[in-house]
This record gives sequence, structure tokens and C-alpha cells, in this order.
Amino acid sequence: MERKTIVVLEGDQTGQELLEESLRLLDPSVTQLELEFERFDLSLENRQATDNGVVHEAAEAMNESGLGIKAATVTPETGSLGSPNAILRKGIDGTVIVRTGRRIPGINPIPGVHAPISVVRMAVDDAYGAEEWREGEGTDEVAYRTEKITRGTCRGVAEFAFIQARKMRAKVFGGPKYTVSPVYEGMLKEEMDRAAEKNRDMTYEPQLIDATYALLLGTYGEPLVIPTLNRDGDCMSDMVLQMFGSIAGAESLLISLDEEYAARTVMSEAPHGTAPALYGKDVANPMSMILAGAAILGFIDDGQAQLISRAIYESTFETIMDGIRTADLGGSAGTREFTDEVIRHVRNKREVWSALA
Repeated sequence: MERKTIVVLEGDQTGQELLEESLRLLDPSVTQLELEFERFDLSLENRQATDNGVVHEAAEAMNESGLGIKAATVTPETGSLGSPNAILRKGIDGTVIVRTGRRIPGINPIPGVHAPISVVRMAVDDAYGAEEWREGEGTDEVAYRTEKITRGTCRGVAEFAFIQARKMRAKVFGGPKYTVSPVYEGMLKEEMDRAAEKNRDMTYEPQLIDATYALLLGTYGEPLVIPTLNRDGDCMSDMVLQMFGSIAGAESLLISLDEEYAARTVMSEAPHGTAPALYGKDVANPMSMILAGAAILGFIDDGQAQLISRAIYESTFETIMDGIRTADLGGSAGTREFTDEVIRHVRNKREVWSALA
């Protein structure tokens, strides 16, 4: 394959530690791929020092390469610095965030859950970035929030949901609370119906968001893709991942779409935060960051890269099957020990493939 550049967005605390574990898997000595890494320091300290300039530079670099992997970062509660994720989403014109819950071998999921479940949510607009204010005093004080969504974002979510469902052989399931909010949330429902009409060979089962939550707990194990508004998807994806055993058990993908709704720029990361209580203790689960690295390889248009992507996915789950698990999955392995074992599996696979020509 021709040399590819992956933009590396460094972060804070345990987030940065887990990113380094993922990069150990992506190292050419392990993957045998022609990869270069362009690093940007998105730690809170450097974001403050550059007044978020480094975040904008990282977004530009991802637009150039099409590939990025990001550590978890701290968003300060006060001040004007804001969320780096919000800047990155706008900077790469991100449309959807995709998180996929998968059964983790040897870990018991919620009863009835078996096949993968992907949540395809808006990456921008809705409750995030809404204008907020308060008026009045005492018990008469009123809080207001002005949210917005666009037809283009709704269409991107709906179209990509069917693309993801076709890839997974899944049905498109769920949706917004359009009965209560026919103008605002109804826009996403209209686009879901439009996309379904274009994909009549696929199963489409629209549900209100509250019914979706309830029905998920009674699922019969079929693969599902759930298109959602931004905030609904944030909550839904956390629940879906935990249904499979751990929020650290899957990667999160921010995707910018082209005119055909295919991925143009992809940034992978873990769905969890910086976990300051675990910082420096070698106990955090690196699984989601390792899978984030595997996922980004899967978006390289090269058969060898996609083969190594699958090898990392398989090796991660094989490590868990072997009983090498971190504390959140009921084991006692350390962060580095877990990664070492995944690396060993990947190298073994490469050696076997070489022997089989």
C-alpha cells in the first residue's frame, strides 16, 4: 500500500495513556503497514497556551489525510476554551457519530443481546451548542434553550444508517419522538422514511425513542442500527455499550460524509472520558482505544490494511477469551499487559498468514 498518514490527537490523563497503547498496535513493526503519524498535542495545557489554535490545526490535518485517532480530553467547566470535540466536529464537517456495541467473548451481556447494535447519531446541532438563558427570579425564574437541526444533518444520519445496516445485515430500528415534536424531531423521521423508500430491500422498523429504549431490553438478538438525534444518541450509545458488558468495549467514530454519504474523513476515539482516578495506575482498560486503531485501518482503501484491522479486532477478543482481562471485565490484567497480549496475537496471525502464503 502507499504510505498513509494518521493524524494523532493527544489528550489528557488516562486518555493519553490509552492512546499510547493503541499506537503500540499501529506501529509498523506490528502491522507491517506503511504508516506515518502526525501528532498534535491537545492536552488542556496546550489548548490553553494556543487558545485552541492546535485544535484547529489538527482538524485541518485530518481533512488533508482523511484519518485521525484521538485520546480523551478534558473539557473545562468554566472559561471560554470550550470542548475540543465540538471544534473538531465543526472543523471536519462531521455529520455522524457511530458507536457499535458487540458481544465481548466470555463476558455475559444483558439477556437476549447477541448481535451487534450500532447507534448512528448526529455529530452536531440539537442540544449541544444550543443557545441558553434564564429570565426572572426566585421560583418564577425560567430557563430557555434554543436548539436547531438541519435537513442536511438529518439526511446524513438517515442515509448512513442504511449504509451501516446494509454492511451489518441489520435492520434500521428506532427513531425520534416525532409524535410530540412533529416539526423539530419530525424532520429526522421524514429523512428516515425517505431513505427507507430508497432501500426497500432492507428492513425498517421506526419506533419512538422511548419505545426504542424499552424494546432494546427485550430484543431477540438481531443486529440493529439505530438513527438518533445528537443527545438521544449520546445517551442511547452509552446504554447499548453497557448492555454488552463495558462502555470501554467499543470504539467511537466521528465521520464526515461526501456527496454520496460515504465516509470522507474519519476520527476514531474511545467513548469514555479521561478517567483521572485511574491515571498512572496501569489498570485502565485499553480495549476501546485499541479498537479505535483497528477501526481507522478499516477505512484505508487497501486490502492489507483491512486485513490487519480485522486481525486487531480478533486479537483483542481472543485475548479476553484467553482470560487476560482488566478489572472492569472481571480480571486482574494491567493496561500494558493486556496490550502486550493483543500484540502477541497479531504477530502470531501475521506469522501464520506468511506460512500459508
